[in-house]
Amino acid sequence: MKVLLIDVYNYNKGGAETVCFNTGRMLEAHGHSVAYFTLKWPENKPSPFSKYFPESKETRCGPFRQVRNLVNYFYHFEAAKKIEQLVLDEKPDLAHIHLMWGQITPSIFPVLRKYGVPIIFTVHDYRIVCPAYTFRDGWGRICEECRGRHFYKCFTHVCCKGSRLMSAVMAAEQYFRNAFFNPAKYIGGFIYVSKFARNIQEKYMPRLKGKPSITLYNFSTSIVSKPKAIPADKYFLFFGRLSYEKGVMTLLKAFEGLPQCRLKVVGMGPKEAELKDFAAMKKMRNVEFLGYKQGRELADLVSGAYFVIVPSEWYENNPMTIVEAYSAGTPVIGARIGGIPEIIDEGVTGYRFESGNADCLKRVVESTASLSETVYAALSFGTLHFAQENFSPESYYPRLEAFYKDVLDGR
Repeated sequence: MKVLLIDVYNYNKGGAETVCFNTGRMLEAHGHSVAYFTLKWPENKPSPFSKYFPESKETRCGPFRQVRNLVNYFYHFEAAKKIEQLVLDEKPDLAHIHLMWGQITPSIFPVLRKYGVPIIFTVHDYRIVCPAYTFRDGWGRICEECRGRHFYKCFTHVCCKGSRLMSAVMAAEQYFRNAFFNPAKYIGGFIYVSKFARNIQEKYMPRLKGKPSITLYNFSTSIVSKPKAIPADKYFLFFGRLSYEKGVMTLLKAFEGLPQCRLKVVGMGPKEAELKDFAAMKKMRNVEFLGYKQGRELADLVSGAYFVIVPSEWYENNPMTIVEAYSAGTPVIGARIGGIPEIIDEGVTGYRFESGNADCLKRVVESTASLSETVYAALSFGTLHFAQENFSPESYYPRLEAFYKDVLDGR
């Protein structure tokens, strides 16, 4: 089987790209051929398929660059042309999309249909039904007021980065897309990375209920074999983007009253300065900001942590932070929101707390601060068992291959 993997970026920009490239390597390890289609970016890795990559908003040149960027947010003419040439040359059996909205755009849908290439879409976020993709308004509140059709509320609630212009563009794109390139019409099968994601997408676009679908949690390429003991250097860890929806301010407020508990914060983002200022003002000597980490350095921080904390304040889908923590045998304290609760088994793989509630988080952290070796080892064992059952390539690949075949058989 030849699979065409589609993503906006040809480098590891985020969790979707990690899943996309890991999927490609896994397919090739099982004897399948893989081709890639992304946009051009300065950070892109070398690729034998780069001649097919259309321009992105950062690489596009010319006096009408901004106008073309705006047009291509709705319909990317070059993407349609380039993917047609790729399909003619490579003749893929199916196309598996990870990210595309507002970048590659649905301009590729009619091309793939023209050549009989079924489309499978992994739903990493909520852009199918929410213009701003996070179900949060401009004031940071959880918001479902578009209800799958009233997209103008993205503009009235300034949902996109506090900008009315950007919010208007995102709302307009959603109306345009649903009118001319409705996902329920063109996409042959959906992979949801959480049950929560499936339920909320189908709630606001009921036509999706009739499409072939499967829930597959993101997978890990490496899971340790043995549970771990309580680390000698006992610290709690947050790693991720330092942005408002990640709940890091709530995390700091919880640790403000826990001077005996150490917290390491890994990541960068728009709230970084504000978070550091808060910790300095409160003289929080128990908090350490480590900046951006990756690769072996990040893996060592995760495996060495006492607990990983995921304090999200938006409908987090299937966080790679939890996948990576469990794969290292590290239990997790996570917010009860989005898809997080379905992958934290209370008292077995970690603990939950009310999202946005610093006092609740403080109580949970305090209760875990002095666990016995026996209890902690049981938690670590629980994470590894959950990871093997749900996040391992051995459990993921057979289900993915079977779903590919189901969609191919039903095209």
